[in-house]
Amino acid sequence: MVMNADLPDSPHYTAVEDAQGLLVASAEAALGIHLLRAAGLVTGGTAGFALVLSYLGGWSFGLVFFIINIPFFALAFYARGASFFVKSLATVSLVSVMAEALKPVLEIGYIHPGVAAVLFGVSAGVGLLGLFRHSGSLGGMSIIALILQDRFGFRAGYTQLIHDGLLFAFAAFVLPPERVAWSLLGAVVLNAVIAFNHRRDWYVVS
Repeated sequence: MVMNADLPDSPHYTAVEDAQGLLVASAEAALGIHLLRAAGLVTGGTAGFALVLSYLGGWSFGLVFFIINIPFFALAFYARGASFFVKSLATVSLVSVMAEALKPVLEIGYIHPGVAAVLFGVSAGVGLLGLFRHSGSLGGMSIIALILQDRFGFRAGYTQLIHDGLLFAFAAFVLPPERVAWSLLGAVVLNAVIAFNHRRDWYVVS
């Protein structure tokens, strides 16, 4: 099912435009996660859950992130069609690979958690906006947030903010309080970027 196809002046991107847009947006998101991980922080959505599991079990973030998203790919296909499904699968794969690829080539000896949180929120927020514009997502709550926005007009950023609150409540049981607090700052910045800049008539499925 294709959403918003009847809106006037909807952007239609070529395959090359879509590919470069998704690639750049995925790189922005992966960089944000790398900064967050360097400070031992978490975020919301499936990425945050994957980070918590990677801290607890010592597993690869990229692998855990991809596996968690598998059930959401079917929802992406059902709710928004084959194009959204393929692009979401591609971007989740790209972010999973890029986030792991950055570890050996961009080593961060120290970064203040507050700086990491803010830079993560800006970088990942801009990345998500790019993914939304090119009909992609980072899976998980991003997909659900877009569905709620399309069908009920409830801002995607607000949906993710509510979910983040629940995830951080869980994270508070497994991470030091100060790390949870800094992580919350990053989530607020990210969702503020999305809430203030994402509108149905700006970012629609092509």
